[in-house]
Amino acid sequence: MARKVVITGLGATTPIGGDVPTMWKNALKGVSGARTLEDDWVEQYSLPVTFAARVSTPATDVLSRVEAKRMDPSTQFAVVASREAWADSGLAESDVDHDRLAVSFATGIGGVWTLLDAWDTLREKGPRRVLPMTVPMLMPNGPAAAVSLDLGARAGAHTPVSACASGTEALHQGLELIRSGKADIVVVGGAEAAIHPMPLASFASMQALSKRNDDPERASRPYDRDRDGFVMGEGAGALVLEAEEHAQARGARIYAELAGTAVTADAYHITAPDPEGLGATRALKAALFDARAHAEDVVHVNAHATSTPVGDKPEYTALKSALGAHVDNVAVSATKSQTGHLLGASGAVEAVMTAMAVYTRQAPATINLDNQDPEIPLDVVTSARNLPAGDIVALNNSFGFGGHNAVVALRNH
Repeated sequence: MARKVVITGLGATTPIGGDVPTMWKNALKGVSGARTLEDDWVEQYSLPVTFAARVSTPATDVLSRVEAKRMDPSTQFAVVASREAWADSGLAESDVDHDRLAVSFATGIGGVWTLLDAWDTLREKGPRRVLPMTVPMLMPNGPAAAVSLDLGARAGAHTPVSACASGTEALHQGLELIRSGKADIVVVGGAEAAIHPMPLASFASMQALSKRNDDPERASRPYDRDRDGFVMGEGAGALVLEAEEHAQARGARIYAELAGTAVTADAYHITAPDPEGLGATRALKAALFDARAHAEDVVHVNAHATSTPVGDKPEYTALKSALGAHVDNVAVSATKSQTGHLLGASGAVEAVMTAMAVYTRQAPATINLDNQDPEIPLDVVTSARNLPAGDIVALNNSFGFGGHNAVVALRNH
């Protein structure tokens, strides 16, 4: 029988909290992290979208000046979140065989700030002024490498890159590394720092971003009839996964069991989801099968729910197909309404929230749902709600450009 995998540590830096306790408190309260951007480049480039959801605590307030200077912002976020998760796990040096410790830390875009700043420097000041650390800072595996170096993880440092499904795929990979016996502990997560004029302009050009410049805090409105796009966010989430026997041997606190995962592909379109949600349906069913769970076991879903006109409905179609009539009994939270869309970090941050939901038996709030789309008749949690006692399963969905679908199933432990 496959080894059971449990979650023993959580970390995050997000637009609604610079650590997990703060983020979770605000997620239950229904706080928005979206704000008007005050950077000079917003006016310089005449950006059509002038707001985003930045981290509430700058990484430079947490890291030393020397550390921060050698890291792209995405890597800074990864290190901040992973250090919190590691400390939260209570792992001591005597508990760790570093040859059995791995990392799977994802990103969707990578070091875009480093790359484009270096290009500006090259054009304006010449090649001698380009920093020698530019390539290590811009490479997408920078966050995973930095976390591996920080923790001494020698069983592998992996970097899933699958757009907005990246962070969830990191959990999938971590589960498989432990189940296969290749590691006893895996630090998994996702990081993104793409609030930069180029990605903002590109997403706005494809009509993916909300243009509610006059009301940023109410711009992200999943499932609302008037939703008009997502809000760009940034940050990181991290989780410590352990083999159950390893965690129990040291008396660790366990948030939840990572009971099952699944990854599929739509093979439909580079940006648009399959309107029938077929790939997402297969991922949901496969994650439940992997978890040895049934639709009736599911009490909570942290949905992908980006607030785009074309994205929210296929996810509902998939949930209905996978859960059947039981979908009406499931408490659905769309936390991007608060945090914005953290791209490659979103799945990891939402997995942290799902673990907290299972552990505390509370579902976080979905904000800005004034007029629910009648074509998406889910039971949406608009104010924090208690989850039932007993054995429960919660799902976390992530879907990304390229047709990537990733789902994780958590069970109380």
